[in-house]
Amino acid sequence: MKFLNSARNWAACAAAVGSLTAMATAAHAQQTVEQIKQRGYVICGASQGNVGFSAPDESGAWKGLDVDTCRAIAVAIFGDKEKARFVPLSGSQRLTALQTGEIDVLPRTTTWTLRRDANGLNFSFPNYYEYDAFLLPKKLGVTETKQMKGASVCLQTGSTTEVTIADLSREFKLDLKPILFDNVPATRQAFFGGRCDALISDASALATARATQTKNPDDYVIVPASGHYEALAPSVRHGDDRFYDIVKWSFQVLIAAEDLGVTQANVDEQLKSNDPRVQRFLGVEPGNGQALGLDEKWAYNIVKQLGNYGEIFDKHIGQKSPIKLDRGPNKLHKDGGLMFPLVFN
Repeated sequence: MKFLNSARNWAACAAAVGSLTAMATAAHAQQTVEQIKQRGYVICGASQGNVGFSAPDESGAWKGLDVDTCRAIAVAIFGDKEKARFVPLSGSQRLTALQTGEIDVLPRTTTWTLRRDANGLNFSFPNYYEYDAFLLPKKLGVTETKQMKGASVCLQTGSTTEVTIADLSREFKLDLKPILFDNVPATRQAFFGGRCDALISDASALATARATQTKNPDDYVIVPASGHYEALAPSVRHGDDRFYDIVKWSFQVLIAAEDLGVTQANVDEQLKSNDPRVQRFLGVEPGNGQALGLDEKWAYNIVKQLGNYGEIFDKHIGQKSPIKLDRGPNKLHKDGGLMFPLVFN
């Protein structure tokens, strides 16, 4: 009986220690916003050169859809889109960099998967819906994946395309030969240098590569790999609900603004709107800012400095950009797409 009581006491003590440790870890994690404010800027993971999503321009300024997704968080916290810093990361580095605290948030073309979600990450709302595809020389005559038997394929390590290649090769008995590289520039350089028959990546990334890295884009075709769409979403570490909420709703501002017809050009005029939804959204009617621990004009500031989702899309990858991607599933839900605005109250 003494042994049993002793065992129970030990178990209770161990449970208490475990509980205290968990509480301490959670308390530390909850300090993300405070740490960002003390530092003076948000640190965001970025690609190593994916034009249209995250890449420095000729002057060294970071531009792209993912970059503006990060800048929206900076505006929410500081009221200033320039209060963001970008760390270029390879596919194999990006998740570890977030988990270890090297970056605060990862808005870098990362597919939301079950195992990533269950391994210490919280994914926000998708900022882009995408599918894997192959980029091939048109002269090969390939129009569908089933025609690629024995093909060599350049791909980046640490990405879901490794799984896609394995699945396709097994399903259609293609004997695909993956050639792995640890970063985007090396992968593309190898393909355009003739080291492999095809390049696999997100279809949008391939469109960017074809538009910006070839002398004649018409010499290449983009062939869907499987036809299955994936959600690319910003992510944060587990354990800090306040920062997670700010990241989620900062992106939702971009979607809701487009849905409400609020643009960078008319946002000041919209402050006088009689629509109560617009008044709540822009902070004329207070409450949303207080709920997130932010200035009441946080949503107004985001639209004023960055525009809405449609404006950002068009500027970086849509019809006003060299890439000229169609909105497709990234249209608003009311227009037949998957971007669904939530309620700001």
